[in-house]
Amino acid sequence: MVKKLTAVGNSLGLIIDKPVLELLSIDRDTPLEITTDGEALVIRPVRPSRKERVQASGRRMAEVHRETLRKLSR
Repeated sequence: MVKKLTAVGNSLGLIIDKPVLELLSIDRDTPLEITTDGEALVIRPVRPSRKERVQASGRRMAEVHRETLRKLSR
C-alpha cells in the first residue's frame, strides 16, 4: 500500500485505512509508539504487558466480587 502524507495545520498526517485499523484493533484512543531506524517508520499500538493485564484482571475480579470476598474474609 502506498500512501501520501496529508496536511494537518502546520504538520503532516498519515491516514490509516479502516481495514488496517480493524485488523490491528486500533481506534482513535489507542496510544501508538512511533520508532525509526533512520530509514523507515514503525508505528505500532502500545499494548499493556502481561503483568499489567493480569493486575487489571485481578482488580476487575475484586471489584465485581467485592461483597463475596468481604464475606469470605470473615
